[in-house]
Amino acid sequence: MSEYNRSVTLAMTGASGAQYGLRLLDCLVQANCQVQFLISEAARVVVDTETELDLPSDATDLEEFLTLNFDADPGQIVVNTSRDWFSSVASGSASPASMVICPASGGTLSAIACGASNNLIERAADVAIKEKRQLIVVPRETPLSEIHLENMLKLARLGVTVMPAMPGFYQDPQTIDDLVDFVVARILDHLGIEQTLLPRWGHE
Repeated sequence: MSEYNRSVTLAMTGASGAQYGLRLLDCLVQANCQVQFLISEAARVVVDTETELDLPSDATDLEEFLTLNFDADPGQIVVNTSRDWFSSVASGSASPASMVICPASGGTLSAIACGASNNLIERAADVAIKEKRQLIVVPRETPLSEIHLENMLKLARLGVTVMPAMPGFYQDPQTIDDLVDFVVARILDHLGIEQTLLPRWGHE
């Protein structure tokens, strides 16, 4: 029996909002989930631009880096390369029951909507859709063109949860971290993972 509560695939792609994906990774680790982690080359550029993290380019080094920086157990964060077709996330018989793409770029939405499967992130999403498993995409783009909206509508009709990174303000946020936590809390809610980042409506 697994020592983890569950396994979740987390992919980060090249939209602004790396903080959302990194905070979600932190929360999944704290919730004792095993995380199958995928990151695109464009997402690496965003992380380098928007944060102080210097992610190693080698997958093994990145796995060790994330394990150390997010206080994870050895093996809790599994880094998959974009061409690792033997990864569990590439197979309907082995992939986790839930996948989150956070942030999700417009290009990634387009590729998933048309079933491109040109890299492991797209393939993992394709597997989630065909196996009717949970897939959450977190677009971070504005304004949204008709192309973006059509792709999101297509995905929603396929059962994908489309959750744009739109933080609310009713919780009286005091910091940028509060705004990030608002979005991450909603993702955790949809994953069915207990969270204390955001008070329930009507509760203090």
